Amino acid sequence: MALGSDHVSKKFDAELESLRSRVMQMGGLVETQITHAIEAFVLGDMDRMENVIAEDHKVNGLEVSIDDDCAHIIARRQPTAGDLRMVMAVSKIVTDLERVGDEASKIARQAREIYLRDRLQMPRLSDVRKIGNIGIKMLRDVLDAFARLDAVEAARIIREDATLDDHFRGILRQLITYMMEDPRTISTALDIIFIAKSIERIGDHAKNIAESLIYIVKGTDVRHIAIEELEQEAFAPNR
Repeated sequence: MALGSDHVSKKFDAELESLRSRVMQMGGLVETQITHAIEAFVLGDMDRMENVIAEDHKVNGLEVSIDDDCAHIIARRQPTAGDLRMVMAVSKIVTDLERVGDEASKIARQAREIYLRDRLQMPRLSDVRKIGNIGIKMLRDVLDAFARLDAVEAARIIREDATLDDHFRGILRQLITYMMEDPRTISTALDIIFIAKSIERIGDHAKNIAESLIYIVKGTDVRHIAIEELEQEAFAPNR
């Protein structure tokens, strides 16, 4: 009987590890999509824009598949405590990753609109690349933290989101000034604001994933508490 229980336990552990691996696979795909979308915008690469848009269905398919795996694990295994937190949090994480994929598609579509119409020289491309790099790094770092179940790194990423927000507000102020000085740039400047906003939202989703990770590791919902309290929770010994 004990041997049978041990076999079941090992099989369950393997299922959970497979679940985590699939999240990492999805995260890698989404990171690639975001990187390509921002590069396509900055470089004016229409082919890459079209590829990002066309590949969005792969991200959607992974979300549905992983969610289905989560439902089956709960139904078959009836996990408790930390295992249940892992499965529940994975379901939330893949939703955030799918939405990051949506933002990548939005960036590519917005960039395509800009490049398809007549335009003046586009302002603030270097600033968009800069916040894009911050957003991509946040996503990459939170996926690495998830792979290691590192709550302390998750807390650092959550604090980093404020930096990305500050950069977005800076771009917004500069583009508003640009539009006021030359009204002919309004349409293009607004499209660039929408692209920058999509990047800012990517940071929000990376933050959400970090909060889910802290929930997995610490068993505490930290979504609506101050950053200082959240960091105390992240640094506290595991329960």
